[in-house]
Amino acid sequence: MIQTRHQGIVRAGAGLLLGAALGLAAGPAAAETWDMPMAYAASNYHSENNAAFAEAVTERTGGELEIKPHAGGSLIGGGEIYGAVRRGIAPIGERLMSALGNEDPLFEIDAIPFLATSFADSRKLYEASRPEIEKLMDEQGLVFLYAVPWPPQGLYSTKPVEKVADMEGVKFRAYNAATSRLAELMGAVPTKIETAELSQAFATGVAESMISSGSTGYDRKLWEYVNYWYDTQAWLPKNMVFANKDAWEDLDEETRAIIREEAAKAEAAGWAKAEELNQWYADQLAENGMTVAPPSEQLAREFKELGETMATEWKEKAGESGRKVLEAYGKM
Repeated sequence: MIQTRHQGIVRAGAGLLLGAALGLAAGPAAAETWDMPMAYAASNYHSENNAAFAEAVTERTGGELEIKPHAGGSLIGGGEIYGAVRRGIAPIGERLMSALGNEDPLFEIDAIPFLATSFADSRKLYEASRPEIEKLMDEQGLVFLYAVPWPPQGLYSTKPVEKVADMEGVKFRAYNAATSRLAELMGAVPTKIETAELSQAFATGVAESMISSGSTGYDRKLWEYVNYWYDTQAWLPKNMVFANKDAWEDLDEETRAIIREEAAKAEAAGWAKAEELNQWYADQLAENGMTVAPPSEQLAREFKELGETMATEWKEKAGESGRKVLEAYGKM
């Protein structure tokens, strides 16, 4: 099924010479393996969803294309996955989209505080932004396949937080440019920490607070180090799965069609799972001893004001592509 640019390599051998002499057609291509690096634990629903996608593609291609997922940054660290796939070191991978803000502001669209705070609004924003993101990634030598959201983001803290001023000087885990900027606006101290390093960071005091979903706290058992989670519902970031464009074009049309079909199924399943698990994660944090609560009225109001500041800043740096997305979303 899989036909690559390398199938024309001539190999010496009596069998090949005999085949050529007899005018025999070339046989089927050898099976190909695509290693798929991922940053999150194998038990996380993103990783499980990706594993199901990989298995479906492998099965439907009869094993001629085997996709092998590698969870928890075990193959390539989370911060290196995008560049590795772009350079062809890995043919496919998954990355938190908003962590790529330094590549282009467009990737931060789903991390603008309070722009989209529900699954319905997040879906609408995704549909508005996907064409521009696909275009951007194509220019970078990549093929966008699918994206799945995290549940709405909440504030983790080792101490009570009633107002933004309580964040002054707090060591704040940042995972993208947007969370770094939010930390600065709050007066906190941003520290870049990948997901795989979170437990150690909180255990050693390198981090004292962060904004992330209930899923992250559950996966990393943060109740062992963190006392509070405020359900601010600030935004719903997404993980995206993408392929190296050269590797993609090496596949035949039938194989590419199978990947597209399974990607669409994985996307639908991932969105449904994220919504299903949203309240369950919050319940798990509470059952394990964390204080789970909505933000105070003052904190909610001040966060919204910070979000408006960040939205204005984003519009200025995102340019024409950002304007198109916000127009399509209905927020210009």
